[in-house]
Amino acid sequence: MSARRPLVIGNWKMNLDFVEGLHLVQQLGVLMKNRPVEHVDVVVAAPFVDLRSVSSIVESERFAIALGAQHVNAHENGPHTGEISTSMLKRLNVEWVIVGHSERRMHYAMSEEIVRETLAAVVRAGQHAVLCVGEELSIRENATYHEHVTAQLTSALHGLEERFHDLVTVAYEPLWAIGTGVNATSDQVREMTTFLRAELHERSFTSAKVIYGGSVNSDNAASLIAESDIDGFLVGGASLKAESFYAILRACDDCYAVKR
Repeated sequence: MSARRPLVIGNWKMNLDFVEGLHLVQQLGVLMKNRPVEHVDVVVAAPFVDLRSVSSIVESERFAIALGAQHVNAHENGPHTGEISTSMLKRLNVEWVIVGHSERRMHYAMSEEIVRETLAAVVRAGQHAVLCVGEELSIRENATYHEHVTAQLTSALHGLEERFHDLVTVAYEPLWAIGTGVNATSDQVREMTTFLRAELHERSFTSAKVIYGGSVNSDNAASLIAESDIDGFLVGGASLKAESFYAILRACDDCYAVKR
């Protein structure tokens, strides 16, 4: 288990309108107030149309929840119909941005160059970038996954000034374990976590957290956080219900409370 304070991000993806989002955050906030998670940083990455509503309830109720976005455009403004800039997100107190999620890469032609430009725009705006890396099943079976994620890291972090390094978190998301119900084993996650940390240290990202995303749920969170040396989770489907997401937070908090 890592000594770093764990980070758990709930990625709602394209789910929940602003009314449903409000209800979810209210329910989650009540659970967290009744029994606080003292050793975990909590982020919810809501759809763009939910951000204002979620931001308002988090601020008014003083919930210990930070706001995240699932994507952003690297440009500050201009003719980019349908896109959102970092300054727009900052107005809504968005502190975290997911960059290069596998679904953006696969379905929306997010190239390595766009990932690099987007990550740079996020950190230069003073926001935390959550860089997603990971391999497809064929790459895992061919045993070339180390080379694959190394190439992703090298491209995304190329040329980034050292003063921004503390704003980068890496999320390892094996594509074969996203939305499939198949989870990487604790040994597989620990091996990749160790590998990614070594690669990050070589690039002077010595404080970067490495979190895991891939069918994380309330049943496997406790064993993964205890056995895999990860710094937290990027949670998909299990973040859409307050009880299941809180159970993951609780598992992380209990694990780190024992260590402390």
